[in-house]
Amino acid sequence: MECSAIILSGGFSKRLGRDKGLVELMGKPIIRHVIDKVAPFVQETLIVVSNKEQSERYSKLFDNSARIVKDELDQRSPLIGALTGFHNATNEYALLLSCDTPLISRNLLSLLIDLSLGRDAVVPRWPNRQIEPLQAIYAAKAAYNAAVEAFKEGNLNLRAMISRLKNVLYLSTIVIAVIDPKLYTFHNVNDPDSLREAERILRS
Repeated sequence: MECSAIILSGGFSKRLGRDKGLVELMGKPIIRHVIDKVAPFVQETLIVVSNKEQSERYSKLFDNSARIVKDELDQRSPLIGALTGFHNATNEYALLLSCDTPLISRNLLSLLIDLSLGRDAVVPRWPNRQIEPLQAIYAAKAAYNAAVEAFKEGNLNLRAMISRLKNVLYLSTIVIAVIDPKLYTFHNVNDPDSLREAERILRS
């Protein structure tokens, strides 16, 4: 099955002082860690940015290994980034990822793809029912239509998009822990402490 990767990269971190995806970790930008992990599973990678300045910064770092697209709507939110990514994806299915998760699990990516056939989405979910919509896979056309509907109703969160999909499999993090025992895949780099922790984990 052919699949796209959509990596949302529109965020600027005040605590890190720059675009999160461009912060260096172990000698390369955080987003490069994500791209390298997902590359074996996809036929195209889209990096979604929020403005022209970001597009120029990212364009200097990436060759044909990734296509950079700018948010199609002016409002900044993960929903707008997802909508843009799904609209530009050329494959039936798309992994929706965040640029700040350098420890993302290859085993999880493979499992999401394996479980996605015939479904509108496969989304990790914690026992407290909190979901991880940015380490999930979606049927691109259905997800785009759902994102547009949510936006038209003034709802800019990804839950609103997912709630409009008909066939969603929620994948328990208890199951994911079998292939990623410490669930490092969900480690977000948002500040200097989480950056240092990611480096510690990678070095170990």
